[in-house]
Amino acid sequence: MDTLEQMLQDIRLEAEITAPYTGRDHIDARVLAAMAQVPRAHFVPAQLRHRAYENGPLPIGHGQTISQPFIVALMTDLLATRPDHRVLEVGTGSGYQAAILARLVQRVYGLEIVPELARAAQARLHALGYDNVEVHVADGHAGLVQHAPYDGILIAAATPQVPPALLAQLKPGGRLVAPIGQPGWSQTLTLLEKRADGGFNRRDVLDVVFVPLTGAGDTAE
Repeated sequence: MDTLEQMLQDIRLEAEITAPYTGRDHIDARVLAAMAQVPRAHFVPAQLRHRAYENGPLPIGHGQTISQPFIVALMTDLLATRPDHRVLEVGTGSGYQAAILARLVQRVYGLEIVPELARAAQARLHALGYDNVEVHVADGHAGLVQHAPYDGILIAAATPQVPPALLAQLKPGGRLVAPIGQPGWSQTLTLLEKRADGGFNRRDVLDVVFVPLTGAGDTAE
């Protein structure tokens, strides 16, 4: 059974292996420290807790998954967060990525379209003391305009293109990280940086596979 320390070692190793593609041979120390402080075992189903620290995705029900730890670390690293940042996370799932972000930023707003997952994630995060996270039952295509603009946006589900509402809700100078491509195929983990003129600089980072971003674009509640 893998341990938390083994998971962190696996993340460091995979960062070195993928450096020719990602352009970074290590994960920022703040991100690794956050991952060391978040017990991933609390965010996976009870029957899978013996596999919680494997460096791979795991099912969490409703056709959704908790992402591979290295991908969580990489996406968080690419956001380049600061303690005063406010971040929108699309596809909260079990709440693991939100918990990592909560240790790095001022406020996290999570969107999850599956009501059962959203409510369980909010309860779990509250029980673990992450009081700077709000999880909303909502279709991520529309974002969360009432708290925009955001310093960073992380989309944890595959989308053929970034929904326009999310692009509009990102601050100038902000970063958006998302797996872009057709669901059912591999996607490209992509970093978008918003310029002062409203345009975007794009960098393709790594081939990945995510579950699809679902919904029709209207917020659920």
